[in-house]
Amino acid sequence: MYAQIAAGRGGGVCIVVPAGSAVLPVSGSRLAAMQIHVIHENPEWLPPFAEALDAEGVVPWRAWSLGEGVLDFDEAPPAGVFWSRMSASSHTRGHDAAKDHTRAVLSWLEAHGRRVVNGRRVLELEMSKVDQLTALQAFGLPTPRTIAVVGARDLREQARRLPLPFITKHNQGGKGLGVRRFDGYEAFEDYVGSEEFEEPVDHITLLQEYVEAPQPFITRVEVVGGRFLYALRADTTHGFQLCPADVCTVHDDFCPTGQHAARVFALREGFDDPIVERYLAFARRWGIEIAGFEFIETADGRKLTYDINTNTNYNSVVESRAPRSGPREIARFLARALEQEQRQAA
Repeated sequence: MYAQIAAGRGGGVCIVVPAGSAVLPVSGSRLAAMQIHVIHENPEWLPPFAEALDAEGVVPWRAWSLGEGVLDFDEAPPAGVFWSRMSASSHTRGHDAAKDHTRAVLSWLEAHGRRVVNGRRVLELEMSKVDQLTALQAFGLPTPRTIAVVGARDLREQARRLPLPFITKHNQGGKGLGVRRFDGYEAFEDYVGSEEFEEPVDHITLLQEYVEAPQPFITRVEVVGGRFLYALRADTTHGFQLCPADVCTVHDDFCPTGQHAARVFALREGFDDPIVERYLAFARRWGIEIAGFEFIETADGRKLTYDINTNTNYNSVVESRAPRSGPREIARFLARALEQEQRQAA
């Protein structure tokens, strides 16, 4: 059973439990009130983590769904550890306010010195591929050639600066939002002027070189708490809507679950590449504690990183063969963080 936390005037911060249950104010000492708060906007992605937290005996923990509510800045936040799982694709589920609500909440939490996993700065990396790509390049990690275009006016002209073929994608998104391949400039120009054109939620379209890989797959490197978890490979034969979650919300015929997931996702066994240490160093630099880094290998052996998913999900097909479970490792990491906070408050 998931509970939600709301910040409101008068009653301060309270736990809002499902209908029919009482509303309990957070009271008592900071130590007694400490718990893990999972900040999110999509309950369909929570069950694997809920099961892991329960299996690890992490008590108490609560889910905090954002998207509407009140922040009273005369009130202090509840105590504990806050794990941000806000997704850049939240607007596709009708949660248009969730991102800005999360920005406000994380700023509030950090101003009060609360322990936040994947905090305010990391949220901006989740929300913007421009932010990701500029940070990766500054760190010396190669990325695909990319041009960011604000609005539609300059798209046709800027596209001709890229060799054919090229792809488009949304700056703020996920689930492969706006990803299309174009083999001719005229076809792209027709698309921009058509009703099929997908306007990004932040009006920033990325034009990106199409990377021809020797084999049709990408690699995703999962990290938790400063440690390499495992790497998986995802088949790109059917496109780039590679949501790994078993409960996926891609609204078309592509949903990598069941037998289809077994064909799309696989553990990349024995993956041992220097890029892992580079990703871990990058994560330390930016305070990223839980993430999946995605890269594609080129025909000449280069590894181009094109996405950092700080709202990472895990696929049960891969998990069944992985040396360590993603959700269980996260549960253990959060439990250690909570124990540390409790010791400091004691």
